[in-house]
Amino acid sequence: MMESTANDRGIAQAAKLPRRDWILLPMLSLLTVCLLAGSTELIARRMFAYAPTSVYNCIVMGGPSTGYRAIPNSVCWGKSAEGSPVEYRFNSCGHRAGMECGPKPQGSYRIVMAGSSVAMGDLVQRDQTLAALLPSELTKRTGRKIDVYNEGMMQESAATIALRFKELIAAKPDMILWILTPWDVQHASFILPPAPKVPEKRVFLGATRQHVEQALATKSVPEAVHGILETMHDLLQASSSKLMLQHFLFESQSLYLRSALGTGDSAEFLKDQSSAERQDRLRDFDLSYAEIEAQAAAAGQPLVVMLVPDRVQAAMLSRGEWPSGFDPYKLDNELRAIVQSHGGTYIDILPEFRGIPNAERYYLPFDGHPNAGGHRIVAGLLAKALTDGAVPELSVPAQPQVAQARAR
Repeated sequence: MMESTANDRGIAQAAKLPRRDWILLPMLSLLTVCLLAGSTELIARRMFAYAPTSVYNCIVMGGPSTGYRAIPNSVCWGKSAEGSPVEYRFNSCGHRAGMECGPKPQGSYRIVMAGSSVAMGDLVQRDQTLAALLPSELTKRTGRKIDVYNEGMMQESAATIALRFKELIAAKPDMILWILTPWDVQHASFILPPAPKVPEKRVFLGATRQHVEQALATKSVPEAVHGILETMHDLLQASSSKLMLQHFLFESQSLYLRSALGTGDSAEFLKDQSSAERQDRLRDFDLSYAEIEAQAAAAGQPLVVMLVPDRVQAAMLSRGEWPSGFDPYKLDNELRAIVQSHGGTYIDILPEFRGIPNAERYYLPFDGHPNAGGHRIVAGLLAKALTDGAVPELSVPAQPQVAQARAR
């Protein structure tokens, strides 16, 4: 009975709280949430900071006949939110080749590499890129002096490679190696894609505060509340906290695949049934590839094509299973059919990813580009494929079985 009386007294006291407390308590709760959110955002911005400059400070849009081109003899520094600062140094021909453009070294076998950001080595130091690692891998296998001259360029498409193919020939290659990614097929006809947005330096909550004050001053209460909620939603979408959360969540293979296969171009190009849009993009690629292969044949230059899987494909292949309705090999098979139909050489490294545990670890979780470890893996797989008979000049004779038995 006494306990019941005490409870009733507590309820009565709560009911008699001053009106200001009914306002202050929610405001204190809101302030606490804002402080936690603000602290998290500040930590995220420190951990996942962009550089004030990027590779695009060295790149210009050359025009409808060339697409993006690097400024000759330029040097830039860039950094993704997830990576370390990277130097981009271009030679007098505007190539991130690590050497001056000109004749190949005497006695060497020259490979000229073409492609977009992965071929150029975006977000990776040059000495850790595929183009820098491949020569030593091939030399180990063949005993020959290998020279790889890299003409890969940001946002290079099949259409722009077809337009400037003479530049590849001018480097006097013994072989042209075209590094493809799913992006290259999705944007096969692009010559001047929309310029990328360079992250701007932001003042914490500066614009948000202005929007909230404006909403409270000029709108009715319901409209102001709606405007404030929209402003907070936009802030969250652009926040470093969201990027940090996605970065750590995407380190989980299962969570990453569930998110990545839900929407976007990656999901579309991994489906086992082709949409009309997908067929249109493959048709664009086919048209440009036919032109490129014809120019290579006329110049007497062998053209070798290879697909580097994106992060989603790598995760699916590594896991060895995927949801119904998807197929990580489908794009690979479609590209092989296109290349071989025009007489080109296609190299397939995707099956090798089945033996790499959690292969998505070798890509930046949020950005999706291969990291230094990813470039190292691709260089090894590519060297093996090039010397297994796909390119006669680089083929390594198989060891006799007797010699293999002695080695064991």
